[in-house]
Amino acid sequence: MRTFDFAPLHRATVGFDQIADLMDRIMANDVGQPSYPPYNIEKTAADAYRISIAVAGFAENDLSVEVKEHQLVVSARKAEDEGERTYLHRGIATRAFERRFTLADHVRVTGATHENGMLHIDLKREVPDALKPRRIEIASTRSTTREVLEAEVDTAPVN
Repeated sequence: MRTFDFAPLHRATVGFDQIADLMDRIMANDVGQPSYPPYNIEKTAADAYRISIAVAGFAENDLSVEVKEHQLVVSARKAEDEGERTYLHRGIATRAFERRFTLADHVRVTGATHENGMLHIDLKREVPDALKPRRIEIASTRSTTREVLEAEVDTAPVN
């Protein structure tokens, strides 16, 4: 098991505790990560992503896509065959699976499609206006002093 010392990160940053926790979770889960089913993650626009999972042999009603607690959970369970089949060679795996993807803050699933044996899940990052960069006007001390003096003159009692 690999371990990293995040002490320098904690000394130089504020509020990045989640990154260290995420790295610990990834390193703990890295051993024995299943390779089935294969998948791609692509960036389709500046703030848009697509996860494509090869789900050959599964129908739409066999698949489940859920989002809970910043986790995208994709699972599949094949309905049992009603008739008994005899395979001479069985190369298409239709075993049950569950894949988990950790989503960053403000990333939401916008849709999912199933076509040609591929499950496509579209995601979009939507940063709230409150978190977008904004310009702060810098007031000069001269204008602030003048406003304070004018306010004192306006509130001064008249004799």
